[in-house]
Amino acid sequence: MNIDRYMIKDTDGKILHKLDPNDTGGLKSKTDADSKMIALKDRLAELQDIFFAQKKHALLIVLQGMDSSGKDGTVKHVFSGINPQGFTVTSFKKPTLDESAHDFLWRVHKQTPAKGYISAFNRSHYEEVLVPRVHEGQDKAETKRRFRHIRHFEEMLSEENTIIIKLFLHISKEKQLEKIQERLQDPTKHWKFDVSDLEERKYWDDYQEAYEDIFKETATGYAPWYWIPANHRWFRNYLALNIVVKTLEQLDLAYPKLNSPTPDISELISPRH
Repeated sequence: MNIDRYMIKDTDGKILHKLDPNDTGGLKSKTDADSKMIALKDRLAELQDIFFAQKKHALLIVLQGMDSSGKDGTVKHVFSGINPQGFTVTSFKKPTLDESAHDFLWRVHKQTPAKGYISAFNRSHYEEVLVPRVHEGQDKAETKRRFRHIRHFEEMLSEENTIIIKLFLHISKEKQLEKIQERLQDPTKHWKFDVSDLEERKYWDDYQEAYEDIFKETATGYAPWYWIPANHRWFRNYLALNIVVKTLEQLDLAYPKLNSPTPDISELISPRH
């Protein structure tokens, strides 16, 4: 699969209306993707093992999208087969009083991955140019200032060998309502329902406009944005996994070698020991 097709590059104008949330990359059904998913998960587990041993890079995956676009499900299905010792997930909610007393990136920087580790942000620092803008009337000058800080923050992480992948899960407004209704009808999903999700639908267009500016201001070579068609869960997971695997395959991954000559262990395993 050519993941470049899903990289957001042309940000001169509005792009979301051009991107089809029903896209499946030519695959016909979930069955078409299932066998490929198995092989990709095995490959990701193999790459993560080398990545963790080498400790040369860190990997940060940023997940953003409208409510019910599948951020939780993407984390669950893409990373279910890797070693949990080298993986963390952080979800950024409304800032606490302590967090609000610091700069807006303070709480985020603390959660970035160390070398050898993979971290997923289920919502991220981009909430700071979404929610305040849509609900609190954040002025354009403040939004611009935050975009500038975000670009510099991500550039610094990149120069320190953190690989950044930003995934925007693109769901249609109609599919979002369908998923909210599923949560109400399925007792096992009642815990996922929040009445605020219905309230937020009133601001759909405002959020779409805010995301357009996010892509325009922060789609960079060192921290690219990819759009993930999210109307079909199976393709959403398949594409996200593809992007992570192909990004890791582009690195110079190799198991570390011994820094000294191989020791003679024959004495350690002789009968007198």
